[in-house]
Amino acid sequence: MFTTSKENILKKIRKALSESTPLPFPKSEGSDSVFQPASQESEVEFAEQFTKLQGRFIYCINEQELAFQLNSLVMKMDWQKVYCLEDKLMPAMPPEFMGRIVKDDLAGCDVSITGCEALVARTGSIVMSAAQQSGRNTSVYAPIHICIARTSQLVYDVRDALLLVKEKYRERLPSLITFATGPSRTADIEKTLVVGVHGPKEVYVLLVETL
Repeated sequence: MFTTSKENILKKIRKALSESTPLPFPKSEGSDSVFQPASQESEVEFAEQFTKLQGRFIYCINEQELAFQLNSLVMKMDWQKVYCLEDKLMPAMPPEFMGRIVKDDLAGCDVSITGCEALVARTGSIVMSAAQQSGRNTSVYAPIHICIARTSQLVYDVRDALLLVKEKYRERLPSLITFATGPSRTADIEKTLVVGVHGPKEVYVLLVETL
């Protein structure tokens, strides 16, 4: 009985190997996205997804409006210590609060300002890397994080963001690429959602229109 059963199994295996079997779900093995394509502009999609995650979104039509919105936000919230390390962001800083910018007191700052590598519209995520001057810590340890991004950095899906980073750095990929999706959240404490435990409790994105 054992021999007969074994022979039957081997016959089935030989037959299966000799005849090609079509894949039951051919698209599952390919490179096609499993998500539906965007049905609206990426800026609108990102804003909707980001705000669903308790993020705060501000759209700026140019650099002048960026400076105005930054100044209004800092003055309204009365943030005294604004931590920023990225030199490329300094031209966007309004003169009114340049005296509040610090580069050596992340633990004691009120808010940090960084750039990003990309924004992912489908998930409302900010993509950052260790290659930025802000490094690994700036967007995590500050109680409030402000990200300044350009529309040229906006992509639809995670795969597009990784391709953008790969094209930028080529063979010298950063040692860390991170996706931040809204403020830090956890529900480990009695299944109650708590914001700001493992990272910033508030996250702002100021998206600037680029030609």
